[in-house]
Amino acid sequence: MNSEAEKILRKAGAMSEGHFLLTSGRHSGVYWEKFRVLEEPRYAEQLCRMIAVHFRDSAVELVAGPTTGGVIVAYEVARQLGVRSVFAEKQGANRVFKRGFQIGEGHRVLVVDDVLTTGGSLQEVVAEVKRKGAELAGVAVLIDRSEEPSDLGVPLFAVYRTSVATYAPAECPFCREGIPLVKPGGLEPS
Repeated sequence: MNSEAEKILRKAGAMSEGHFLLTSGRHSGVYWEKFRVLEEPRYAEQLCRMIAVHFRDSAVELVAGPTTGGVIVAYEVARQLGVRSVFAEKQGANRVFKRGFQIGEGHRVLVVDDVLTTGGSLQEVVAEVKRKGAELAGVAVLIDRSEEPSDLGVPLFAVYRTSVATYAPAECPFCREGIPLVKPGGLEPS
């Protein structure tokens, strides 16, 4: 656990407690609102610097992230490494590089995202990078809140790791207690 990263996340107000619906469809008692960090360039810069420093000697040529929060993380890490950034958008069950983004065979690509819960978004971007014939230089996230390690083909670097239980809706203790479910983003009860 990186205590400097934790200080930044807390200063930004990125952690909330309650009953939350995660993007993965699972429920949790803790929600990491990465946009509290990403809306403040100084916090995003500080956390993304930790990723850039970690990969500084990895010959990264391109940084890629999934929409939505991964776009900002990819941009800031790429800016600090002095390379290009791109993002992959949902198309059906996959993510693809649109908008004329060029990823060539053999490019060394660092895949980044904001928060890792199940690894689905990262796996989709990694698959698209490999489909394009590029080489995976690494994978990094600002916050790793996953319960089980994701097999992404390379070691995962996380600026901050935390262990917070998530639940399938049918097994959620907060639902059983009748605590209102909050859908982050607009933070309105469901």
